[in-house]
Amino acid sequence: MPDLSVEVLLVIFLALAFDYINGFHDTANAIATSVSTRALSPKQAIWMAAALNFAGALFSTGVAKTIGGDIVKSASLVDQQVITAALVGAIAWNLLTWWYGIPSSSSHALVGGIIGAVVAGRGWDPLNLAGIEKIFLSLVLSPIVALIVGYFFLILMMWLFRGFPPHALSAGFARAQIGTAALIAFSHGSNDAQKAMGIITLALLSAGSIPSLDVPTWVKFACALSMSLGTAVGGWKIIKTMGTGIARLEPFSGCAVEITSSLVIFSATLLHLPVSTTHVVSGSIMGIGASNRIRSVRWGVARQMLVAWVLTIPLSALASGLIYYVSQKLF
Repeated sequence: MPDLSVEVLLVIFLALAFDYINGFHDTANAIATSVSTRALSPKQAIWMAAALNFAGALFSTGVAKTIGGDIVKSASLVDQQVITAALVGAIAWNLLTWWYGIPSSSSHALVGGIIGAVVAGRGWDPLNLAGIEKIFLSLVLSPIVALIVGYFFLILMMWLFRGFPPHALSAGFARAQIGTAALIAFSHGSNDAQKAMGIITLALLSAGSIPSLDVPTWVKFACALSMSLGTAVGGWKIIKTMGTGIARLEPFSGCAVEITSSLVIFSATLLHLPVSTTHVVSGSIMGIGASNRIRSVRWGVARQMLVAWVLTIPLSALASGLIYYVSQKLF
């Protein structure tokens, strides 16, 4: 690790704190369906998710480079004060939504936080509008894709297993959910942990501590460990909403949710696109719930999540902008 200034060390601390909070905020994404169908006990599910989040976080760094390189035109156009304000705003939004048990997006919060802090500190010019558009489309379209894929995937599964007795299906897919829960935990780590990696790498490049936007090995391991530890703590309020608040799931439909979500998230990772794991899983649950029976989906909860989905980027941007403004006045 190179010699780092106090300002860079503060950014690293906040980015790892964001990653840790992301871990317990988004634990529900990987384990809620398995816990709600009783395929796994909460303790088993959390420890499995923590281990596979760590492994997934080490898979690649493409998403990290997108976060670090596509929101601003150049690292030289931002400084540690801007990045600090962005992280504080994103963390504040994550904690607020966790407190109220709302499955909002850590990814939306981080992107909004960066945009708000950059605009407050440097104006609109440093923003890479083409890169932001790509990230925004990825965040917006991924849950819609998950909903559509989930809807038709459950129909396909019901056709493939139409001749099996319901009891045998339930027992078999309860065991299969151990594997599908592991798959979604790995895919979650492969996408979400990279966002903190991208922010730390951007801060290091801005400070001149590294020559290019390549994620150092120690940053990869630090972010993987931080998210894994956060996952081990768990986010029980959100687990309840994700597992039972949107639609009632059985092992058969729970497997469908986890397979659909994993495919969408991991495809995004391979394309170096950040997505909201929370909203992808939510979209999958809605699509699969609607495929089974439209009225089985609790659309009131879905509307609450949609409001959080729409408001997260502007409100986290506003929070980060205000934090930057206040910090400049105070310090």
